[in-house]
Amino acid sequence: MDTTPFPSIEKQLKSIQQLIQTTKFNDAIKQSKQLLKKVSEQQHQIELWYLLAVAQRYAKDYANALSSINELLKLDPSHSRANQESGYINLALQNLKQSKISFEKAVALNPILVASWQELIELYRQKKQMADVQKCANQLAKLKKLPPALLAVTELLHEGKLLKAEQICRHFLQNNKRHVDGMCLLAEIGIELKIYDDAEFLLASALELSPNHVHARSLYLNLLIRLGKYKAAEVQVDILLVEQPNNLSFKVAKANVLTGLGEIDQAITLFEQAIAKDSQIAGFHLQLGHALKTKGDIAQAVAAYQKAYQISPSFGDAFWSLANTKTYRFSDAEIAKMQVQQADKDLALVDKVQLHFATGKAFEDRQEYHQAFQAYQQGNALQHAHNGFDINKIEQQITEQISYCTRELFENRGHLGLNSPDPIFIVGLPRAGSTLLEQILASHSQVDGTMELHNILGLAARLRGNSNNQSNDKSNKAGQYPKNLNEINPDYFKRFGQQFIDDTQVYREQAPLFIDKMPNNFLHIGLIRLILPNAKIIDARRSPMACCFSGFKQLFAEGQDFSYNLEDIGHYYQAYLKLMSHWDDVLPGYVLTVNHEDVVDDLETQVRRILDFCGLEFEQSCLDFHKTKRNIKTPSSEQVRQPIYKSATEQWRHFEQYLAPLKKCVNID
Repeated sequence: MDTTPFPSIEKQLKSIQQLIQTTKFNDAIKQSKQLLKKVSEQQHQIELWYLLAVAQRYAKDYANALSSINELLKLDPSHSRANQESGYINLALQNLKQSKISFEKAVALNPILVASWQELIELYRQKKQMADVQKCANQLAKLKKLPPALLAVTELLHEGKLLKAEQICRHFLQNNKRHVDGMCLLAEIGIELKIYDDAEFLLASALELSPNHVHARSLYLNLLIRLGKYKAAEVQVDILLVEQPNNLSFKVAKANVLTGLGEIDQAITLFEQAIAKDSQIAGFHLQLGHALKTKGDIAQAVAAYQKAYQISPSFGDAFWSLANTKTYRFSDAEIAKMQVQQADKDLALVDKVQLHFATGKAFEDRQEYHQAFQAYQQGNALQHAHNGFDINKIEQQITEQISYCTRELFENRGHLGLNSPDPIFIVGLPRAGSTLLEQILASHSQVDGTMELHNILGLAARLRGNSNNQSNDKSNKAGQYPKNLNEINPDYFKRFGQQFIDDTQVYREQAPLFIDKMPNNFLHIGLIRLILPNAKIIDARRSPMACCFSGFKQLFAEGQDFSYNLEDIGHYYQAYLKLMSHWDDVLPGYVLTVNHEDVVDDLETQVRRILDFCGLEFEQSCLDFHKTKRNIKTPSSEQVRQPIYKSATEQWRHFEQYLAPLKKCVNID
């Protein structure tokens, strides 16, 4: 009996690599083919097809090399080095057009592929595309300045291997503490991992070290916009525009900042100026559409979104933005275009997801519910696989809030915050009717509507910290949030409350009260109570099936990762109810629950109840909320510009046969 251990796949792959390195190409080809017949795991198949194609190219068997690399690309079209290899093979076959396409795709997927940039320089030079030659040369010069460790980090970042990239980058920075490019890379990794507080600290520190580092400032600007810190973003974009006044991307960033600050007319003017300079950038038209939609000019917004997809037929965001107006109806031709684009195997994931959600909305509007659900399901499945959401982490957060935010905490520390009555927080789950409640309250003369503000979430993130936090924030020294609410210096509570009032001032007008409608703040009601004890909190609640399925149909910009799986969204709803019950127990009377169905059934009674809770006199304008002219940035913007309608409360029943997993999670028979 032969007891010789069979070599592992990894050892056999390494053996094939060594054969190629020692120019034993035929042996490498033979071993690769033999191993391909035995392996079933896709990642191993990908590695073998790659090695086989490389060996065949070196053996000058170009036709088979091309066949092998195409097999790999069927398995993984976004494999950057496979696209580079396709470029080499097509170059050897004198297929110069396809070679250029392959090299271009390779560097789009992974911009550190030096060899691809070098080949592109020659291909562009042959076509006398001298502007493209210069771009390639600039990129090569930039890459040659990077230390090898940071080149490896950049490649890992673009391959999505974030934790490995972070590990190498942190090790590099331990020995090169003031390396600004390294700090920028670590910040980019932090942004991808959604560790925004660390990324913000790193980029601010990088700019202290190198105030003229345009890339660092551009990253910082984009992060501030993502976090909704528009006033701070305005400072950064103005510095960049002084440095590069004709940079269209910076002008568009300024327009986005102005949109965030509520300066919509100025933003629209800037978007239009950018489009006048270059009308063929689909993204400019898209962002103009967003500003027009926020203003309430829906017809012009639709025209801008349509222009965006006319320029770029695979631009999923343009189609989804049309669907997300909630009032647009797609034509047969548009549905056909979306389906053609979805079938493109090279289509980027984000575009594919957006197209599925838009197609779902198109079919739902036509009452073709089976096709609609299939499209929603496909979009959700792709997004869920991509974001890696773990419901256990949310349930753990809620367990910690219940464990540490006790009656005793509020009895001992509930008097330490800022006694400002200004904020009204509307919390709950997204798609629960919070925009309607905001519109009702913002129609009152004493209340300013703002937007979903990130300030409380940002404070919670700072208090939570993480194992890699490089910040010296002393408020976090006592332990991680929410445990440290019992332990941190009592002076911090008033300071945090004042910081919230100061930082949100930019979103307000002249009214004494204002609204923050970030739904996720329900997780942090204890924190709000400690820093702003006189704030008002309204829980916008909707029946579970209507709320959860409405969330399942919605592709969110960011921050609602639980909504892309029926079981996850059902468990999340149950966890939310559990935490809200806890707040009612330890903070009786602090939160007003408003059921969406009650608002729909008896608007005036609920409006008077809400106004009484907020200490406001009744005003007829709150009943006539749909007549109020204001900027609205949420998906429900067009719906709340219309009178109350009841049809939406039961829309989920059209899909009931598909919703058994959700029903089970929310205990609906």
